[in-house]
Amino acid sequence: MKTDNILASLEAMHPGEKEYMQAVKEVLSSIEDVYNQHPEFEKAKIIERLVEPDRVIIFRVPWIDDRGEVQVNLGYRVQFNNTIGPYKGGLRFHASVNLSILKFLGFEQTFKNALTTLPMGGAKGGSDFSLKGKSDAEVMRYCQAFMTELWRNIGPNTDVPAGDIGVGSREIGYLNGMYKKLTRECTGTLTGKGLEFGGSILRPEATGFGGLYFVNQMLKEHRIDIKGKTVALSGFGNVAWGAAIKANELGAKVVTISGPDGYVYDPEGINGEKIDYMLDLRASGEDIVAPYADKFKGSQFFADKRPWEQKVDIALPCATQNELDAADAQKLINNETKCVAEISNMGCTAEAVDIFIHNKFLFAPGKAVNAGGVATSGLEMTQNAMHISWTPQEVDNKLHQIMNDIHKQCVVHGKEDGYVNYVKGANIAGFMKVARAMIAQGIV
Repeated sequence: MKTDNILASLEAMHPGEKEYMQAVKEVLSSIEDVYNQHPEFEKAKIIERLVEPDRVIIFRVPWIDDRGEVQVNLGYRVQFNNTIGPYKGGLRFHASVNLSILKFLGFEQTFKNALTTLPMGGAKGGSDFSLKGKSDAEVMRYCQAFMTELWRNIGPNTDVPAGDIGVGSREIGYLNGMYKKLTRECTGTLTGKGLEFGGSILRPEATGFGGLYFVNQMLKEHRIDIKGKTVALSGFGNVAWGAAIKANELGAKVVTISGPDGYVYDPEGINGEKIDYMLDLRASGEDIVAPYADKFKGSQFFADKRPWEQKVDIALPCATQNELDAADAQKLINNETKCVAEISNMGCTAEAVDIFIHNKFLFAPGKAVNAGGVATSGLEMTQNAMHISWTPQEVDNKLHQIMNDIHKQCVVHGKEDGYVNYVKGANIAGFMKVARAMIAQGIV
């Protein structure tokens, strides 16, 4: 395999899809040596088949707003790879959504799901619809219109969507309601549902919880105790909320959260009612964190800045892609930060990742760190199929075990001269599972 040739070919076919190209380049550069040790992979053109999605579904979504005016948005579902199980991945409703972002997310999801050891393929979907300024009735009508177009392409053994940015339990409820009406089936096809109709306990917290379980194992692997360490989080939604809860439980102190308007620094620590207030901020629909500093004395708000300038022990991007760049990476290294882990998808730019790895810095990628969310979605699928509900302790124990197993895979495949390259380890572990399954199933 010649990575440069494959990337050049992809760029020619898909010009301008920078997020997608970034994700493919990261994986291919990590697995090239291993891939070339397996001539059967080259003969079966595994890479050429893996970098292109099985199919991309694009549809228009007309809907009527509260003023009675017709609005039109675009809907997408990228079904990337179902070699090891039904397509599985979230739906994102945000103005920034485009095909490049969804292809990058679907590509990453394929390997992330493989790492969980659960039988799930990779997919992603969503729409350029923004919840900002929308009434509850408008959100409901939009979700129903979106599902009217999507429902024929999903199912419990075909494609199982979940939530993502802009798609929480409310939106999943509306989507599920319309799916059930159209199919006349109660199959649990969507995950992230409410507890009243088939959802799994701990699903809202799972990505953040799983991220901290992984980080704790990283630190233990390098003989560092998480207790007493300061943590910088970005974001203030479910992921950051779950991460803040679990960080506090493990004895760390969270000192930042952030939003599009800037970040808050709270040297006393974000805990107790302060964590609860994060959900109030999110529920307000304003998409800002500045009010936190007005409510809690001793905290400061830094407008239009990112939290990575603060001197902390652990930095955890929890918001969106490419939110930590090369300059931020260098600041963190200069501040003697002990580790960075992406709880958001591809939270660091390629340049930032290169700096971390070049300096043999303790860094782990999103496909490993944030796999707890989709793992718990997989557990929800299992509970729905068995028509049972597990206790919080049962779900948490299974999540903890899955994250520990993912960490072990990363160490096995990423350890080199005493340094664990978690990017390489995660990519090789996920790729090898998918590639071997593709070989076993022939050219399809």
